[in-house]
Amino acid sequence: MGKKNLKEKGEMDYDYANDILFFKVKDRDYNHSIELDDLVLDANKDGDITGLQIFGASKMFDIDKDTLRNITKWEFKVRIEGKIISIQLIFEMLRRNQVVERGQNLIRESSSSLTDSEVMCTASI
Repeated sequence: MGKKNLKEKGEMDYDYANDILFFKVKDRDYNHSIELDDLVLDANKDGDITGLQIFGASKMFDIDKDTLRNITKWEFKVRIEGKIISIQLIFEMLRRNQVVERGQNLIRESSSSLTDSEVMCTASI
């Protein structure tokens, strides 16, 4: 199977009580999850990433939980090559009526080879 490059619209949610940040590609089927320590990636039957759950988000990004409730714009890019998963996440949020931008590159290794692919997902609220 060849390399895919998909650009999609997305949606997000933040579970304040459990400190879980969730980004999801709109209108894409979910088939299975890939668990990677503090991250869970959701994939469709073709192996394309359709969602990203970040556990302990406030600690990972060093941002208070109230600010994470106010994300207004975000984008993630996921690139899979063999067992290596590279995630580039950029988001904007409001803190005291000011826009704050934060970015993070997350690289994880899967225990098994995945389908090489690249997905980009963006959303504004």
